[in-house]
Amino acid sequence: MTSEEETLVATDLSHSFGDVDVLDGVSLAVGPGVTALIGPNGSGKTTLLRTLAGILSPDSGTVSYDGPPSRRRIGYLPQQPAFRPGFTARETLEFYTSFVGGEPEELLERVGLGDAADRNVEALSGGMTRLLGIAQAIVGAPPVVVLDEPGSGLDPGMRRRTFEVTRELADDGTAVLVSTHDMLLAERFADRIAVIEAGSLRAFGTPEELFERYGCTSLQAVFDAAVSREAGSVEVIGQ
Repeated sequence: MTSEEETLVATDLSHSFGDVDVLDGVSLAVGPGVTALIGPNGSGKTTLLRTLAGILSPDSGTVSYDGPPSRRRIGYLPQQPAFRPGFTARETLEFYTSFVGGEPEELLERVGLGDAADRNVEALSGGMTRLLGIAQAIVGAPPVVVLDEPGSGLDPGMRRRTFEVTRELADDGTAVLVSTHDMLLAERFADRIAVIEAGSLRAFGTPEELFERYGCTSLQAVFDAAVSREAGSVEVIGQ
Protein backbone atom coordinates (compact mmCIF):
# COMPACT_ATOMS: atom_id res chain seq x y z
CA MET A 1 0.00 0.00 0.00
CA THR A 2 1.51 3.31 -1.00
CA SER A 3 1.40 6.38 1.21
CA GLU A 4 -1.04 8.03 -1.19
CA GLU A 5 -3.53 5.25 -0.50
CA GLU A 6 -3.33 5.31 3.29
CA THR A 7 -6.45 6.85 4.79
CA LEU A 8 -6.05 5.83 8.43
CA VAL A 9 -2.65 5.01 9.93
CA ALA A 10 -2.00 3.46 13.33
CA THR A 11 1.57 3.62 14.64
CA ASP A 12 2.86 1.58 17.58
CA LEU A 13 -0.49 1.33 19.36
CA SER A 14 -0.43 -0.14 22.85
CA HIS A 15 -3.30 -0.45 25.28
CA SER A 16 -3.83 -2.23 28.57
CA PHE A 17 -6.80 -2.95 30.80
CA GLY A 18 -5.32 -3.07 34.27
CA ASP A 19 -2.50 -5.60 34.20
CA VAL A 20 -3.62 -7.11 30.90
CA ASP A 21 -1.78 -5.91 27.78
CA VAL A 22 -4.34 -5.99 24.97
CA LEU A 23 -2.43 -4.18 22.21
CA ASP A 24 1.34 -4.32 21.96
CA GLY A 25 2.89 -1.96 19.43
CA VAL A 26 0.43 -2.47 16.58
CA SER A 27 1.08 -0.51 13.38
CA LEU A 28 -1.45 -0.76 10.58
CA ALA A 29 -2.37 1.37 7.56
CA VAL A 30 -5.88 1.19 6.12
CA GLY A 31 -6.70 2.51 2.67
CA PRO A 32 -9.53 2.26 0.12
CA GLY A 33 -10.79 -1.28 -0.25
CA VAL A 34 -11.69 -3.99 2.25
CA THR A 35 -9.15 -4.88 4.92
CA ALA A 36 -10.18 -7.94 6.93
CA LEU A 37 -8.88 -8.22 10.48
CA ILE A 38 -8.68 -11.81 11.67
CA GLY A 39 -7.42 -13.32 14.89
CA PRO A 40 -8.33 -15.67 17.73
CA ASN A 41 -10.84 -14.68 20.38
CA GLY A 42 -9.17 -12.32 22.85
CA SER A 43 -6.47 -11.30 20.39
CA GLY A 44 -7.26 -7.58 20.65
CA LYS A 45 -9.38 -7.10 17.54
CA THR A 46 -12.19 -5.14 19.17
CA THR A 47 -9.79 -2.98 21.17
CA LEU A 48 -7.85 -2.18 18.00
CA LEU A 49 -11.02 -1.29 16.10
CA ARG A 50 -12.33 0.88 18.93
CA THR A 51 -8.99 2.66 19.10
CA LEU A 52 -8.90 3.27 15.36
CA ALA A 53 -12.46 4.59 15.50
CA GLY A 54 -11.51 7.06 18.22
CA ILE A 55 -13.65 5.45 20.92
CA LEU A 56 -10.65 4.38 23.00
CA SER A 57 -7.45 6.33 23.51
CA PRO A 58 -4.26 4.27 23.27
CA ASP A 59 -1.84 4.18 26.18
CA SER A 60 0.87 4.92 23.63
CA GLY A 61 1.14 5.30 19.88
CA THR A 62 -0.86 7.39 17.45
CA VAL A 63 -3.74 7.19 15.01
CA SER A 64 -3.68 9.67 12.14
CA TYR A 65 -6.28 10.40 9.49
CA ASP A 66 -5.02 11.33 6.04
CA GLY A 67 -8.21 11.06 4.01
CA PRO A 68 -10.37 13.64 2.27
CA PRO A 69 -12.18 16.37 4.26
CA SER A 70 -15.43 15.05 5.68
CA ARG A 71 -17.95 16.05 8.32
CA ARG A 72 -17.69 12.50 9.58
CA ARG A 73 -14.32 10.88 9.03
CA ILE A 74 -14.95 7.43 10.50
CA GLY A 75 -18.11 5.34 10.77
CA TYR A 76 -18.21 2.56 13.33
CA LEU A 77 -20.34 -0.56 13.86
CA PRO A 78 -19.95 -2.31 17.23
CA GLN A 79 -20.36 -6.06 17.61
CA GLN A 80 -23.81 -5.65 19.15
CA PRO A 81 -25.52 -2.58 17.63
CA ALA A 82 -28.49 -1.34 19.63
CA PHE A 83 -31.15 1.17 18.69
CA ARG A 84 -33.81 2.96 20.68
CA PRO A 85 -37.02 0.88 20.63
CA GLY A 86 -40.26 2.35 19.38
CA PHE A 87 -38.71 3.86 16.26
CA THR A 88 -38.74 2.48 12.75
CA ALA A 89 -35.62 1.81 10.74
CA ARG A 90 -36.34 4.94 8.71
CA GLU A 91 -36.89 7.11 11.78
CA THR A 92 -33.68 5.82 13.31
CA LEU A 93 -31.66 6.89 10.30
CA GLU A 94 -33.53 10.19 10.09
CA PHE A 95 -32.16 10.98 13.55
CA TYR A 96 -28.55 10.31 12.52
CA THR A 97 -28.77 12.01 9.15
CA SER A 98 -30.11 15.15 10.83
CA PHE A 99 -26.57 15.68 12.18
CA VAL A 100 -24.31 14.93 9.21
CA GLY A 101 -26.62 14.68 6.21
CA GLY A 102 -27.74 11.84 4.02
CA GLU A 103 -30.97 10.30 2.77
CA PRO A 104 -32.46 7.58 5.01
CA GLU A 105 -34.25 5.89 2.12
CA GLU A 106 -31.06 5.74 0.06
CA LEU A 107 -29.12 4.29 2.99
CA LEU A 108 -31.76 1.64 3.64
CA GLU A 109 -31.81 0.63 -0.02
CA ARG A 110 -28.04 0.47 -0.06
CA VAL A 111 -27.89 -2.14 2.68
CA GLY A 112 -30.95 -4.03 1.47
CA LEU A 113 -33.48 -2.83 4.04
CA GLY A 114 -35.72 -0.80 1.76
CA ASP A 115 -38.68 -3.10 2.39
CA ALA A 116 -38.15 -2.89 6.16
CA ALA A 117 -38.11 0.90 6.38
CA ASP A 118 -41.32 1.07 8.40
CA ARG A 119 -40.55 -1.84 10.69
CA ASN A 120 -39.76 -0.99 14.31
CA VAL A 121 -36.16 -1.68 15.23
CA GLU A 122 -37.14 -4.15 17.97
CA ALA A 123 -38.95 -6.22 15.32
CA LEU A 124 -35.86 -6.53 13.12
CA SER A 125 -34.05 -9.85 12.93
CA GLY A 126 -30.45 -10.06 14.07
CA GLY A 127 -29.22 -9.79 10.51
CA MET A 128 -31.43 -6.82 9.76
CA THR A 129 -30.20 -5.10 12.92
CA ARG A 130 -26.61 -5.54 11.73
CA LEU A 131 -27.51 -4.13 8.33
CA LEU A 132 -29.19 -1.16 9.97
CA GLY A 133 -26.01 -0.75 11.99
CA ILE A 134 -23.98 -0.65 8.78
CA ALA A 135 -26.40 1.95 7.40
CA GLN A 136 -25.87 4.03 10.53
CA ALA A 137 -22.10 3.61 10.20
CA ILE A 138 -22.14 5.06 6.66
CA VAL A 139 -24.36 8.05 7.45
CA GLY A 140 -22.54 11.13 6.19
CA ALA A 141 -20.43 9.06 3.76
CA PRO A 142 -17.34 8.73 5.99
CA PRO A 143 -14.16 7.86 4.05
CA VAL A 144 -13.36 5.16 6.64
CA VAL A 145 -15.83 2.56 7.95
CA VAL A 146 -14.88 0.22 10.81
CA LEU A 147 -17.09 -2.86 11.28
CA ASP A 148 -16.63 -5.16 14.27
CA GLU A 149 -17.72 -8.68 13.28
CA PRO A 150 -20.85 -7.65 11.37
CA GLY A 151 -21.63 -11.27 10.50
CA SER A 152 -21.18 -12.78 13.97
CA GLY A 153 -24.00 -15.14 14.90
CA LEU A 154 -25.82 -14.74 11.59
CA ASP A 155 -26.86 -17.42 9.12
CA PRO A 156 -24.58 -17.99 6.10
CA GLY A 157 -26.77 -15.98 3.72
CA MET A 158 -26.91 -12.95 5.97
CA ARG A 159 -23.17 -13.14 6.70
CA ARG A 160 -22.53 -13.10 2.98
CA ARG A 161 -24.86 -10.12 2.59
CA THR A 162 -22.91 -8.08 5.15
CA PHE A 163 -19.73 -8.73 3.18
CA GLU A 164 -21.41 -7.87 -0.10
CA VAL A 165 -22.32 -4.50 1.39
CA THR A 166 -18.73 -3.93 2.53
CA ARG A 167 -17.51 -4.82 -0.96
CA GLU A 168 -19.91 -2.32 -2.52
CA LEU A 169 -18.71 0.39 -0.15
CA ALA A 170 -15.10 -0.37 -1.01
CA ASP A 171 -15.82 -0.33 -4.72
CA ASP A 172 -17.08 3.24 -4.23
CA GLY A 173 -13.75 4.25 -2.68
CA THR A 174 -14.42 3.75 1.02
CA ALA A 175 -11.69 2.32 3.26
CA VAL A 176 -13.43 -0.53 5.09
CA LEU A 177 -11.83 -2.35 8.02
CA VAL A 178 -13.87 -5.36 9.10
CA SER A 179 -13.11 -7.98 11.74
CA THR A 180 -14.35 -11.49 11.14
CA HIS A 181 -13.90 -15.17 11.97
CA ASP A 182 -15.26 -16.22 8.57
CA MET A 183 -12.13 -17.10 6.62
CA LEU A 184 -13.95 -17.98 3.42
CA LEU A 185 -15.75 -14.64 3.21
CA ALA A 186 -12.61 -12.72 4.14
CA GLU A 187 -10.68 -14.55 1.43
CA ARG A 188 -13.42 -13.87 -1.12
CA PHE A 189 -14.17 -10.23 -0.41
CA ALA A 190 -11.10 -8.66 1.19
CA ASP A 191 -8.32 -6.85 -0.66
CA ARG A 192 -5.94 -7.12 2.28
CA ILE A 193 -5.72 -9.33 5.35
CA ALA A 194 -4.34 -8.34 8.76
CA VAL A 195 -3.68 -11.16 11.22
CA ILE A 196 -3.52 -10.26 14.91
CA GLU A 197 -2.69 -12.48 17.86
CA ALA A 198 -2.06 -11.61 21.51
CA GLY A 199 -2.26 -7.92 20.69
CA SER A 200 0.44 -8.02 18.02
CA LEU A 201 0.24 -7.90 14.24
CA ARG A 202 1.42 -11.23 12.85
CA ALA A 203 0.91 -10.75 9.11
CA PHE A 204 -0.42 -8.25 6.59
CA GLY A 205 -0.89 -8.37 2.83
CA THR A 206 -3.21 -9.36 0.01
CA PRO A 207 -4.55 -12.92 0.12
CA GLU A 208 -2.31 -13.84 -2.81
CA GLU A 209 0.79 -12.39 -1.11
CA LEU A 210 0.05 -14.29 2.06
CA PHE A 211 -0.59 -17.53 0.16
CA GLU A 212 2.81 -17.21 -1.47
CA ARG A 213 4.61 -16.26 1.73
CA TYR A 214 3.24 -19.18 3.75
CA GLY A 215 3.00 -21.70 0.92
CA CYS A 216 -0.74 -22.06 1.44
CA THR A 217 -3.81 -22.12 -0.76
CA SER A 218 -6.39 -20.92 1.77
CA LEU A 219 -6.71 -18.14 4.29
CA GLN A 220 -7.46 -20.66 7.01
CA ALA A 221 -4.06 -22.24 6.40
CA VAL A 222 -2.41 -18.81 6.44
CA PHE A 223 -4.13 -18.05 9.74
CA ASP A 224 -3.01 -21.33 11.27
CA ALA A 225 0.58 -20.68 10.18
CA ALA A 226 0.68 -17.01 11.20
CA VAL A 227 -0.71 -17.42 14.70
CA SER A 228 1.65 -20.29 15.45
CA ARG A 229 4.69 -18.05 15.02
CA GLU A 230 6.59 -17.02 18.11
CA ALA A 231 5.52 -13.81 19.80
CA GLY A 232 7.28 -10.74 18.50
CA SER A 233 7.63 -12.04 14.95
CA VAL A 234 5.77 -10.02 12.34
CA GLU A 235 5.33 -10.77 8.65
CA VAL A 236 4.34 -7.68 6.68
CA ILE A 237 3.84 -8.48 3.02
CA GLY A 238 3.67 -6.09 0.08
CA GLN A 239 4.71 -2.90 1.87
